[in-house]
Amino acid sequence: MSIRLNHTIVSAHDKKASSAFLTEILGLPAAKPFGPFMAVKLDNDVTLDFGEWDGDIETAHFAFLVSEAEFDQIFARIKARGLSYWADPFHKRAGEINRHDGGRGCYFEDPSGHNLEILTRPYGSGTG
Repeated sequence: MSIRLNHTIVSAHDKKASSAFLTEILGLPAAKPFGPFMAVKLDNDVTLDFGEWDGDIETAHFAFLVSEAEFDQIFARIKARGLSYWADPFHKRAGEINRHDGGRGCYFEDPSGHNLEILTRPYGSGTG
């Protein structure tokens, strides 16, 4: 049996706004309601199930491996929205992208403060 991630629950202040943000930025189909969640299906059959939570949200990190062409499209949408972005997960290198392993990557936040990342090469897969 192979073990694969099927879904994870993502805490949000507004599940509809957060799931719409993600699908619009990444260019994915709209989220679908599933019980108390808004489910965003990724291309590898994993879903991110956005659920609403009162009070403080413990933020998480979600990294999305994308092609070079997808990176260009997503990064253009990040810039068009005037979103802040960083080259590092600690948000020290503002307005920059990284070029780890011969690819490109950047970090940005969703409406609930989750640290989202797009990258074109898995870390440890190439040079630099």
